[in-house]
Amino acid sequence: MFGKVLIANRGEIALRVLRACRELGIRTAVVYSTADADSTAVRLADEAVLIGPAASRRSYLNPAAIVEAARLVGAQAVHPGYGFLSEDADFAEICADNGLVFVGPPPQVMAALADKSSARALMSRAGLPLPPGSIAPVPTAADAARVAAEVGYPVIVKAAAGGGGRGMTVVSTPAELPRAYARTRAAAQVAFGDDRVYVERYLGNARHVEVQVLCDTHGNGVHLGTRDCSVQRRHQKLVEEAPAPALSTTTLDTIADSALRGALEVGFTGAGTVEFLVDPAEQFHFLEINCRIQVEHPVTEMVTGIDLVHEQLHLAAGGTLRWRQEEIVTHGVAVECRVNVEDPDRDFVPTPGRLERFVPPGGPFTRVDTHGYPGYVVGPHYDSLLAKVAVWAPDRELALNRLERALGEFDVAGPGVHTTIPFVRRVLDDAGFRKGRHCTGLVETLLADLPTHSRRNA
Repeated sequence: MFGKVLIANRGEIALRVLRACRELGIRTAVVYSTADADSTAVRLADEAVLIGPAASRRSYLNPAAIVEAARLVGAQAVHPGYGFLSEDADFAEICADNGLVFVGPPPQVMAALADKSSARALMSRAGLPLPPGSIAPVPTAADAARVAAEVGYPVIVKAAAGGGGRGMTVVSTPAELPRAYARTRAAAQVAFGDDRVYVERYLGNARHVEVQVLCDTHGNGVHLGTRDCSVQRRHQKLVEEAPAPALSTTTLDTIADSALRGALEVGFTGAGTVEFLVDPAEQFHFLEINCRIQVEHPVTEMVTGIDLVHEQLHLAAGGTLRWRQEEIVTHGVAVECRVNVEDPDRDFVPTPGRLERFVPPGGPFTRVDTHGYPGYVVGPHYDSLLAKVAVWAPDRELALNRLERALGEFDVAGPGVHTTIPFVRRVLDDAGFRKGRHCTGLVETLLADLPTHSRRNA
């Protein structure tokens, strides 16, 4: 195992990794920007290295500064968390070139999976079903129109280098396509430096179901079951649960087995997530493979009892898998929600500010992952995620009730500060969600149905 790990991230995930390292007897160093000088991770780490100003491109997205920090503290490995450089194959290569272990898959695997067209081709070869559409990028608007006519509208134009919900445009009619095609290509060039796009059938009334996998460097792999992440706004998840509800055991098993087969096909190592869309007929379609720890990983930990960050570190150090597939059993239901510092009543605009009150919930089987504290200043520079509240219960109804109770206890207040807690509580109260009949359009439906004055008082 490693003697020291550099944590190349911030916020709650930096704390999550720090605590996992400490439990394994690994010394920790964190990098931080000037905006995070008062963060809990900086206070708790064995060492902390200032790597730049608040601007991400000059700090958390600066590979040279991070590698130099690792050299200064004598770290053997770099844990990238999620976001920032966590799925950057070039950064993983730079780490390797400097004698550092990148806690994640090999750079060549990351590069292949980062290109969505490449990933689709690899998964098709592994026998995973894809949404109808183009596997290779479509070079012209005319090519896009031809594919759209073949698969039928609505379609979605996606950036080949996209990720995180960015670089996607839904198109309902042929007349909209040329403009949407040009707009998506332009946006992809700005966001990713790559304007290639592909077109596939848009599955609007679908569920977002993903599978957690663990693979070692010796050719072994297991899956840890499914998660449902259908409650999302503009492809950004708000509520996640494990296992995925209201799907047959046969479907869940088939999805999980397919996910593991796909991961092994590409030589994946470490902890990864294979994402699918599942239509009302329980037909599933491959979306992408994420090469990092997911924000929503706690729900899988709660139903399996397996610490995924411990396993990331164990596998990155060259360890073999500690379980056979038949030894992994899920128990009960876990549900998590993200608490973002945003105002749902104003199109979820971020509302940074000082937290005058910050009292997270407690109680049995209730977990809060957060970097917040009374007096903490939520700045405007980074993602608005403040906390994750996750609960476990023997059944889904009790789990949802427990999460509702926990959110009712969560006291966050400060001048101008709003959170997504009231809106998440409305999701938990939705009859369709309670029955597990929700899809990825739930949030937009709730927003459309909810008058402004009701939203203010939700």
